[in-house]
Formats: sequence, C-alpha cells, structure tokens
Amino acid sequence: MKRVLTAVILIPTVVLALFKAPLWLFTLLVLGVALLAAREYFDIAEKTGFRPMRWLAYVFLICIFGVTWASMAGLGERVSYLLYGGWALIVTQAITFLLLAALLVFLAASLGRESLSQCVPDAAVSFLMIFYIGLTLLALPLIRESSFGALFLLSLMLIVWAGDIAAYYVGRAIGKHKLAPRISPGKTWEGAIASTVGATIIAIVLFEYQWEIVSGFAKLGLVHLRTELHAYPAGVDVRPRPSHPVVFALIFAFCVNVAAQLGDLFESAIKRGAGVKDSGNLLPGHGGVLDRIDALLFALPIGLFFYTVMH
Repeated sequence: MKRVLTAVILIPTVVLALFKAPLWLFTLLVLGVALLAAREYFDIAEKTGFRPMRWLAYVFLICIFGVTWASMAGLGERVSYLLYGGWALIVTQAITFLLLAALLVFLAASLGRESLSQCVPDAAVSFLMIFYIGLTLLALPLIRESSFGALFLLSLMLIVWAGDIAAYYVGRAIGKHKLAPRISPGKTWEGAIASTVGATIIAIVLFEYQWEIVSGFAKLGLVHLRTELHAYPAGVDVRPRPSHPVVFALIFAFCVNVAAQLGDLFESAIKRGAGVKDSGNLLPGHGGVLDRIDALLFALPIGLFFYTVMH
C-alpha cells in the first residue's frame, strides 16, 4: 500500500514539474534529486569502506548544474536551439573544465588520507558520482528545454516504468531462471524478457500515436504547439516521421530497456557490496531516491542520444 501511495503522489508531481515548472525551478528540482541521490550513494560507499569527499563533490555538482542553467537561461527563447546552436560548445567547455578541476581537487584532497592506499580509491569514488548521478541527470533540463522535450522525457520514463513493472510482476509469477544471482537473487531471465516486451509495447503505442498524444496534451494546456513548432530553426521538419516508426520504436525501446536494467543491476551490485537492502528510506515502500532513479540514470544518456538522432 505504501508503494502505491508513494507512486500516486510522485508521478503527478513529476509530470507537473516536467510541463509546468519554469527552467530555474525545474533545474533546481533536478539538482535536489541529484544531491539526495549523491548522499545515498556516498552512504553506500562509506559502508563499503571508502571515505568519499562529500562536500567537495556536492560543490562541483552544484557548479555543473549552475553553469548549465546560466547558459540556457541567458539565451532566453533561443534555448530551444539546444541541438543546433553554438552555445552547446560553451556549455561543454565549461563542464569539461569543471570535471578536470574536480579530478585534480579530489586527487589533491586525497593526499590528506591517513592511509595512503585509500588516496586513489576515495578520489575515484567521489569523482564517479559526478558522472553516475550528476551528468546523467543533467540530461533532464537539457532535453526538457528543447522542443517537445518534456513529452520525450515523459515517454522515456513511461518506457522505463513499464519495463520495471513488467519485470516485477512476471518475475514474481513465473520467474525461475536467475539473471544475476550474485548481484540480485530476485531478478530472473523471465522478468528481464518481460521487461523488454513491456517496454517495447509501450514504445510502439507512443510512437504510433505520437501526434494524437501531442494534440491531447495541447488541449490540456500542457503543450503549446505554436511555441514548440516555432522554436525549431527554419527548414527543420517537426511533423511525426511516418517512415518505419515501429522499427525505430523497437530499437529505441530495446536500447533504453537494456540500459535501464543494467542501471538497476549496477545499483544492486553496489548495495550488495555494502550489505544494504535499500539506498535509503526517504520514499515509503520504495526505499531511497537512488533506488527509484537507478534505471533512469543509465537510460537518460541513451535517451539523449536518440533525441539528437530524431532531431
């Protein structure tokens, strides 16, 4: 019951933020999720025996989101040219500089460790968080501020959620062959296959009826078609692509689902290594924040790649 109630509250909140929150608020919300997930990740790391540099990592995480937000907000309406404008080069250079600075700072800070054998491991665990949680979640505001980005992200989340639900119920009902017993004894091949099938079905439905879905959201006031269409540079065709939508949906769903399952397995691996069941207890019935976004963390980079291909 707690699991259902939490989902009933979270899902509408996520949808509302996707479509209605201004850029600054949406970026701030994603940063908040990133910081909570980072805290849980460091808790797990400490139970494994590492001593991560929490506050340095938090500072760099905030800086990366701040630089990205400032770059997008400074362009005003032209932010919709995410994949076409030269500003992306500026953001990339700024983030690259921050990543290099973070690496050097972590390595330098690790020199103060009592055990010198922990210098590199502690620095590596701290630095990994920026990639594992920071850069992956950064894709949310980047995609969302592009034309039809909110709808694309909602579709991506629905595909991930559908796969997760299918794996859970089919795995419990008929699962017999263990997928990765050392990492997650409860996961089965039957559940993994059901996850891919469930994600594929949802993806096909979303792609086949994409324009009807867009029109429906426009009627609800969640999408403003005129604004979205004019946000594209001249000559860019924004109409639904009729050529082989099913094939594209199959490839998209498969790649996203495989990435999502790997993300789930990776978090299970680090939790099992630390001897913990959940990353936290912030979400009743769901565990911690990291438990809820583990699949999304791996799926978002795949989604970003497909989004650039689609545009």
